[in-house]
Amino acid sequence: MPNNPTLPRPPFDPELEAVLALVGEQLPTLTPETIQRLRETPTPVELTDDVLADAGLVCRETTIQGYEGAEIPVSVIARADHTGTGPGIYHVHGGGMIAGQRLIGVTQLMSWIVEHDAVLVTAEYRLAPEFPDPYPVEDCYAGLVWTAEHAAELGIDPDRILIAGASAGGGLSAGTALLARDRKGPRLLGQVLICPMLDDRDETVSTLQYETDGTWVRGGNRVGWGALLGERRGTADVSVYAAPARASDLSGLPPAYIDCGSAEVFRDEDVAYAAALWRAGVAAELHVWAGGFHGFDMLAPHTALARAATAARNDWVARLLAP
Repeated sequence: MPNNPTLPRPPFDPELEAVLALVGEQLPTLTPETIQRLRETPTPVELTDDVLADAGLVCRETTIQGYEGAEIPVSVIARADHTGTGPGIYHVHGGGMIAGQRLIGVTQLMSWIVEHDAVLVTAEYRLAPEFPDPYPVEDCYAGLVWTAEHAAELGIDPDRILIAGASAGGGLSAGTALLARDRKGPRLLGQVLICPMLDDRDETVSTLQYETDGTWVRGGNRVGWGALLGERRGTADVSVYAAPARASDLSGLPPAYIDCGSAEVFRDEDVAYAAALWRAGVAAELHVWAGGFHGFDMLAPHTALARAATAARNDWVARLLAP
């Protein structure tokens, strides 16, 4: 399918382009009417009991109070031999604000649990459009508060909690970090924002460049933001917690790791967010992987670019969590 004919775009990495052809066949064209189809599409990376067992991990389920007291499920994943307290990882799943479930994306973080004896908590935040803003980010914040308040029984050091998420999960992680700062809530050690979805305004060059080519493209992005924000999308009446790219004050936030592909809609808003963090005096590391489409590291982990991206991210986390 052709892109905007007036706007050239960076090419996809050749190795990834072959994967993209296969992935594209499985993804429905996203419209408000096909959201349910997207939810029913099998995820390429499943976190099964066997996968956890092979890594020496165990998972337990519980239920907590989310926004306005509603019950939401939470999964807690740790090493089977975990004792004492270790770092905490608060994970937020992706899915464009409209799809996904709490275990999607956890496989990307499993090595952090294994290597750093960390405990991961992931909450089932409610999805738009049935639950529009502020439900998703408020559910995520409620899960973070619960994690910090129950740190001792979870085996987590409350001073070493890292928030991490990809795509919509990256945007919600950034919004949750802003809420934690502004409400004087849990102090986060860091934030890992993987190809984060940060800006509802649909104005960057990269969103125009990837109108139709890729995995998460401009049209689908507009559907996701529209489901979350309704008629407020693109107007002045949007909270910085829903769309962190709108925040004018990023001071006092925890160190951030931001990565994305050069060949995706979110590229320019992610680069701009890193620059805004630097202007605010916040430590931030930014990687833009040449030729990477949205979610390439999860969808094509065997490729050279994905291996490099994963290694760089894991190295940053290792430095952050070093005793």
